[in-house]
Amino acid sequence: MSEPVVPVAIGPDRPAPTLVEKAVVEGGAVVSDLDEARGLIWVGKPADFPPLPESVEWVQLPAAGVEDWFTAGVFARYPKVRFTSAAGAFAASVAEHALMLLLAGVRYLPEHLRADSWRQQDFFPHVGSLRGKTVTIVGAGGIGRALIPMLTPLGAHVIAVTRSGHPITGPDIPDSVETVSTDQLGKVWSRTDHVVVAAPATPETRHLIDADALSRLKPSSWVINIARGPLIDTDALVAALSSGVIGGAGLDVTDPEPLPDGHPLWTLPNVIITPHDSNPPQLRLAAFADHVAANVSRFVAGRELLAPIDPRRGY
Repeated sequence: MSEPVVPVAIGPDRPAPTLVEKAVVEGGAVVSDLDEARGLIWVGKPADFPPLPESVEWVQLPAAGVEDWFTAGVFARYPKVRFTSAAGAFAASVAEHALMLLLAGVRYLPEHLRADSWRQQDFFPHVGSLRGKTVTIVGAGGIGRALIPMLTPLGAHVIAVTRSGHPITGPDIPDSVETVSTDQLGKVWSRTDHVVVAAPATPETRHLIDADALSRLKPSSWVINIARGPLIDTDALVAALSSGVIGGAGLDVTDPEPLPDGHPLWTLPNVIITPHDSNPPQLRLAAFADHVAANVSRFVAGRELLAPIDPRRGY
């Protein structure tokens, strides 16, 4: 006797993206209309989220960050539905971008790009290396885990900061990685050369990097943010960058976002800003489809889903 077919809907657009449709089928389900679906792959925005029929047990959301979904009240409306994010799906692309921003800062690339004459002696004192330096990754989830094996071959020591502080392990995670809990974050700044912010955005993590944290870093430290803008106090960051408290900042996300014309961050010479494109559309859809296929397969088999959202934690 054949197994029953599991119906999974895709919204809001029909026809759905071809890669997502293929992912549902590869996962062992069949694409269906919402009114008969047990699962929903949502590729739209929170404001467009539809009323769910009672048959829906699980919803896959399209982004790793889900703060806008809390604001829209989606989870509160459907407390019995399991929601999963795309956390981890885009980790490799975003981690690569974080490494690019960090290396660009450490190697003094902004000034090199602005130069219009041969200024070798001016540049030499400022060009650094990651070898022998300590990089603290604040929020060592999917992105942080992907970044660790990119950093350690360059000779960097990594401190991974997680909510629990449990050791991070895996086939590509070296034993030298140090893990600390979030409540111990204040104790690592004095040992930190550079910081990568990769934590989820919740009320508790707002301004996690504030004036006090910045003041404990080194004048050569670069702060990289590829998570969400509000994790860093922008006013405090501008002050630290302007006064030389830290060496620079590489920002793929800002607060406010989009960063308005005329904002001080645009004019500071020790800032690199990319317009939230660490996960561009041409890479995002394929990575999301892979994530969908894996989660559909798990849903069909009754296994634990990837990236479950815990409304109590806020991510």
